Amino acid sequence: MIDYERLKGVVGASSYDQLRNSHRGWIEDYLGNGEKSRQYEWSKSIAVGSRSFVQTVKEFLGIRARGRDVVEGGQGYQLREAAADYNPLFEDENEDIGVENAYFWDLNAK
Repeated sequence: MIDYERLKGVVGASSYDQLRNSHRGWIEDYLGNGEKSRQYEWSKSIAVGSRSFVQTVKEFLGIRARGRDVVEGGQGYQLREAAADYNPLFEDENEDIGVENAYFWDLNAK
């Protein structure tokens, strides 16, 4: 989520359409030659901005924001899901089955 009204004021855009067109141009300029990539905090967060904005978004989302934290990043605050280590959850399931759990079908039986 983006606070467009605040963003318009920060970049000096007079309308949403002007902001949208400027944004498209900035992205094309930034990514144009393929040497640069997305910034993680902007592309992987639900909301980015001031602490009060991000907290408001979290409250607005209610139960849908459960498990997501407001964290401070390089350019403000972010609402994001905490990174989880899934290996402990699936270690046993990802091990080899082994011979003792094998069942061999008698393909010649009639």
